[in-house]
Amino acid sequence: MNKTDLMTKAPSIAAAMAAADVSPDIQLTQTRYRAALVSGWGIPAGASVLEIGCGQGDMTAVLAEAVGPQGRVVAVDIADPSYGTPITLGQSAEHLKTTPLGSRIEFHFSLDILDEAVTFPSGGFDYAVLAHCSWYFASLDQLRESLARIRRWARTLCFTEWDLAPSSADQLPHLLAVLIQGQFEASGSRSGGNVRTPFSHESLLRILPTAGWRPVPGQAVDTASLQDGDWEVNACLTLLDDVDRMAELPQAVRDLIQSQADVLRSLAKDRGNTPLPAYSLTTS
Repeated sequence: MNKTDLMTKAPSIAAAMAAADVSPDIQLTQTRYRAALVSGWGIPAGASVLEIGCGQGDMTAVLAEAVGPQGRVVAVDIADPSYGTPITLGQSAEHLKTTPLGSRIEFHFSLDILDEAVTFPSGGFDYAVLAHCSWYFASLDQLRESLARIRRWARTLCFTEWDLAPSSADQLPHLLAVLIQGQFEASGSRSGGNVRTPFSHESLLRILPTAGWRPVPGQAVDTASLQDGDWEVNACLTLLDDVDRMAELPQAVRDLIQSQADVLRSLAKDRGNTPLPAYSLTTS
């Protein structure tokens, strides 16, 4: 399926998502963004795809459309199916399975790909996809181990993540929000959010060869229409307002975070915080 075809189908793909009943415009925006990513990766009809960190299935649905009736998508996530709000991962998956795309998808939640009991056939997938899920890993070392394990199962890696290097000043609130959340995590205070290890594009390029993948520069992708800047700023401010969580931090870390929080509050908008840029790459 070419880029034009997949982008044309974005409204019907978005409509297949349970979240479309709650926020149809947001879902369509998120789906169009993922359709552009998949088009750029060139995943063909009939392909087999292992998606790591599928979440509520935003990328899963686009992948299922791209691979067509003869393809398959195995979507896994370490999170419990009860995770997520206002719609849980399990509810979203169940809804998606009832649509025409559902027969092409196999969901597995509460699955840790580093568990030795978890295995897939060697070279059993044409593609492995990690889309905006890698900051959820507990550490760069855990990500490296996971990429090495995935290397056994898939021939090509498709990867996208936020870029810590802002391209404009209005992206600074998103940057500060993810860095602050990362500092909570680094100090041992688990936030329960989507950001645990915010690493740079350059850090990924350094670990790819150690995991058996050929490093490639990657391409910038347009994120301007996305709502993620607002989501992460709100998540960070909620975390900062948690007095008990702040009290758990070592004094030096708390002071550092508080200073950054002061800057974040001075820059952030109530709504319309521009998201960071992102990068996308395909490697084998």
